[in-house]
Amino acid sequence: MAFYDELTGETRAEREELLSLPVIRAGASGNISLQIYIAFLTEAYHHVKHTLPLLMACGAKLPERLEWLRVGMAEYVGEEVGHHEWILNDISACGGDAQAVRRGSSSFETELMVAYAYDTIARRNPVGFLGMVLVLEGTSVQIASQAAGAIKASLKLPDAAFSYLTSHGALDVGHTAFYESLVNRLDDPDDRAAVIHCAKAFYRLYANIFRYLQRRSDGIEG
Repeated sequence: MAFYDELTGETRAEREELLSLPVIRAGASGNISLQIYIAFLTEAYHHVKHTLPLLMACGAKLPERLEWLRVGMAEYVGEEVGHHEWILNDISACGGDAQAVRRGSSSFETELMVAYAYDTIARRNPVGFLGMVLVLEGTSVQIASQAAGAIKASLKLPDAAFSYLTSHGALDVGHTAFYESLVNRLDDPDDRAAVIHCAKAFYRLYANIFRYLQRRSDGIEG
């Protein structure tokens, strides 16, 4: 069995738990408020802005035996430049205060997910960072484009409010094939175990961000 297939099989329960969350299902059907869409974009900004630093940190910490993976991280870097700025543009198009978001801080749930990623790279096995990539890109492929269309229709927002969701829904389809080719080259049992462990952890951490958004939604609706 290819390692990618093993990885997705081993993390199926965590992935299904994430995708079953009420706020994700609501977003996919367009049944969320403008406030919650902006809150989602705000949290996305505060973790996406770390994508380049994390990719660079991961590449720097990889051992020489994984030079081919360092090259892969460099390719990701080239494709991820500026994506956090797209999110700020989306917030502005929604009527939100993008500069307040830039100057502000994330929820604790987002802060914890980002901190775990840095800790994985610095203190544990940097290859484990590929677990975060699986979670964020895989989730985008499954729901981003659908959610963008549904939310746009329900909230009557312009196309300019969805550059992050629509671009990631499309881009990450290609990224998934590239990602699969990378992880299938991993042959060290410890590296593979690190990716599985971290993917399970990131599914739970990412789910907690959406649980935070659900609590925000309940508060607004109540």
